[in-house]
Amino acid sequence: MRIATSLLIVLAPFVMTACGAVHRPLAIEPPAALEGYHRAVDWSSAGQEASGLLSAYLQVDTVNPPGNETRGAEFLAAVLAREGIDSEIHEFAPGRGSLVARIPGDGSEAPLCLMSHIDVVTSEDSFWPEGKGPLSGTIDDEGVIWGRGALDMKGMGAIELMTMVWIKRLGLPLKRDVVLLAVADEEIGGGGARNIAEEHWDEIGCSHMINEGGFGVRGALFEDHTVFAISVAEKGNVWVRMTAHGEPGHGSTPVPDRAPERLMKAAAKIAEREPVVAFYPALYELFYNVGQQRAGLEKAVLTRPLSVRMLLKPKLMDNPVTAAMIHDTINLTGLEGALAPNVVPAAVSAIYDCRLLPGTTPEQMLAELRRLVEHDPNISFEVIQAKEGNGSLWDDPVYRALERHAAEGREDAAAGPILSIGFTDSIYFRKLGVRAYGIIPFEITGEELATTHGHRERVSTDNVREGLRRLYSAVVDVSCHPGHAVPAEPVMAPLWHPLEPAE
Repeated sequence: MRIATSLLIVLAPFVMTACGAVHRPLAIEPPAALEGYHRAVDWSSAGQEASGLLSAYLQVDTVNPPGNETRGAEFLAAVLAREGIDSEIHEFAPGRGSLVARIPGDGSEAPLCLMSHIDVVTSEDSFWPEGKGPLSGTIDDEGVIWGRGALDMKGMGAIELMTMVWIKRLGLPLKRDVVLLAVADEEIGGGGARNIAEEHWDEIGCSHMINEGGFGVRGALFEDHTVFAISVAEKGNVWVRMTAHGEPGHGSTPVPDRAPERLMKAAAKIAEREPVVAFYPALYELFYNVGQQRAGLEKAVLTRPLSVRMLLKPKLMDNPVTAAMIHDTINLTGLEGALAPNVVPAAVSAIYDCRLLPGTTPEQMLAELRRLVEHDPNISFEVIQAKEGNGSLWDDPVYRALERHAAEGREDAAAGPILSIGFTDSIYFRKLGVRAYGIIPFEITGEELATTHGHRERVSTDNVREGLRRLYSAVVDVSCHPGHAVPAEPVMAPLWHPLEPAE
């Protein structure tokens, strides 16, 4: 995202003097004594161990549909058991299990949940390289791990599990329980998360949750810079079926105002809608954090909300992904109702996926859709699914720890809060009062990001190692008491294969 130099020059005096900088809360620094816990792990061997775990996990078939997530839950449970960590599996349907494991603390603070989902989306094997298919878990000669779920989100599940394992191995003193939560059915129905929220939350009771969300994306705003986006809020949704009704007839005789023609006219009205732009407050802090690492006019623009709104709005609206962050979207995703080429049906439908900024209710969006097509009384709407968006405060120790370790020591990387344009299982738990933050702490390119739900999904072993280090360090900072003795030399990971039985 490059800002036009000529425009900056013209507006520079206004930008520098009239736009106040975004409020930035004071950094919450952990006790220096905790740094010894960060250095207690030999990260080279820990990365190799975590990469082997992920390779094996990717080979467990949990493609949804049908899911069969209990297979994945049992795999994770076996790894935990060999480390002396107990777990339970809760099924919301036969074979659709979610895993809960806990390392207890002293209860001086409420538990922290490390959450992931076990299921992965379908894939087309023919578009993947030979020997590097969706269920291969292959680690190639360049240190790249291939498989469906490498990014979304068995990779995160693997480093969450290994964070638990290293806390247990080192015997770190916890002031809060650390809970591993790996759920079923995130990709389609949310059945696993809803089952946990509705049936088992009393015994879990986390105040904070770390889940999927943003990545570190190289070149997200500037080619020479990485942005680690931490999701603090998510859009809601309303999925609707818009149906046009009319008299059926023979395809040989065009008759005005039959159902297909009505549907096309209604869809055209919706397509002409002018979206209302609204910046979620988290975006200002994200731009501010990036701006602090730039110079001159780039810094001046990015660190001032008014200049962000004035100068970046056109750029953001030009890109479909960033545009979706700043307005409610209405997306036509399918058509239904054709019977045969020579038959005009009495009803045809269009399917819309509407994503809603926090603060917009499904009822408000439905009212807007009806207003757009009010010219035709023969149009009806059916709600398929609906939920409101929500968010968490990010002036919080858990969020700040994630932000601090994501880009620690980097002059070419920054981390900041963001509104997620999709929704994850966090949306169910925020309604229970949980502060949920979403980041998969891998640093990837835009091309690699596009492989999530696409072809050739993969992650490097370097990313697994560094992602584990970042996540473990953040969890330690907010969960551990200082003062525990650590070994003089970093502890190496044991040499074992996750599919082999424990000795």
